[in-house]
Amino acid sequence: MISKNQIKFIRSLGQKKFRDECHAFVAEGPKIVGDLLSVRNARLIAATERWLSLHEKTSCDTYCISEEELQKISFLQHPQDVVAVFDKPESVSPPLPGSNTLTLALDGIQDPGNLGTIVRIADWFGIERIYCSTDTADLYNPKVVQATMGSIARVSVYYCNLPELLTQLPVDYPVYGTLLDGNDIYAQQLSPNGLIVMGNEGKGISERLRPLIKKRLLIPSFAKTQASHAESLNVAIATAITCAEFRRRIHT
Repeated sequence: MISKNQIKFIRSLGQKKFRDECHAFVAEGPKIVGDLLSVRNARLIAATERWLSLHEKTSCDTYCISEEELQKISFLQHPQDVVAVFDKPESVSPPLPGSNTLTLALDGIQDPGNLGTIVRIADWFGIERIYCSTDTADLYNPKVVQATMGSIARVSVYYCNLPELLTQLPVDYPVYGTLLDGNDIYAQQLSPNGLIVMGNEGKGISERLRPLIKKRLLIPSFAKTQASHAESLNVAIATAITCAEFRRRIHT
C-alpha cells in the first residue's frame, strides 16, 4: 500500500525546486514509463494491478494502487495506469556539436508543451542532441515529460550558455536560425550537418544570439495577401518544418 508521505513526495515533484532537491522527476503512462525503463531504472513505481500484471517485477519500490490513489498522484486529467519516479541524470558539461551531425539549440522556449513536442520532433528526425538556454523551460516538468511521449529516453538535452557554446564552434561550422528577416528556407542551400537555433515563442531568437547566426532562414507564408496570414508559426511547428526540410535535402 502506498503511504500518504509517498503520495506527497510524488506530488511535490511537480515543482522544480523539489525536483532539483530530490534529483528526481515523474513520468506517467505505459508508453513513457516503458521507454524510460528500457534505458534506466526507476526509483519508484505506483501502478494499477492491470499494469503490474503485464510487466516483470523490478528491483525498485513498487506499489499496487487503486484508481482513486492513481487520481491523487497523477498530474494528468486522465491518468494512465502507471506513475513512476526516475532519478535525473547527472549534470555534465555539454559536448560540442559533432561535425557530421544535425543538432538543435533552443533559446528561451517557455511553454512546457512546446519543449516536450520539440524533443519528440528531434527524435523523429534522428536528432540526438538539443542544447537549451538556461531560461528554457525545465525538461523534467511533468508537462514536458508527457509531451515528449517517451522521446526523453532517447534525446540528450543540455542546458548551457548558448552564446558561449556558439563562440566555441569552428569558424566554418554551419549555424542556422529561423528569423522573420531570414531568407526563404526552400530557396537556400542547407547542409546535412550544423546547428539550428529556434527562438522564444514571442520574441524569437534573442539579441545576444542573433549576431552568431550565420545563415538566417524564414519559413515563408503562402497566404494570398499579407494582411490575411497569421503573424507567426508556433515554435514547435516551425521546428518540425525546418527539420523536415533539412532531412528532405538528404534524399534529393
